[in-house]
Amino acid sequence: MNDAFRSILDLLRRLEEAKIWYEMRHIRDEALMIEVALPGQRWEIEFVEYDDEVQIEVERFVSNGRIDDESALDELFAKFSDKEESVNDNIPPGK
Repeated sequence: MNDAFRSILDLLRRLEEAKIWYEMRHIRDEALMIEVALPGQRWEIEFVEYDDEVQIEVERFVSNGRIDDESALDELFAKFSDKEESVNDNIPPGK
């Protein structure tokens, strides 16, 4: 069994033994991501192929503990929405 595959299986076993929720994703051609969700934080653990080598990269997203009300949604959508022009914006009025 190759080392990268064994590392993936070992990590999955550790997560399951610790009863930590995870989901596997494939969002880049050269990588497999295991996304972990915990109270107050999220981890992205990626097994990334660089030429003939697989490296493990871990990114942590930690909450600041602040909880906003629903008014934060407008701010979030304004900041992070894709601002592409709608197909309806190019239709002349009355058509």
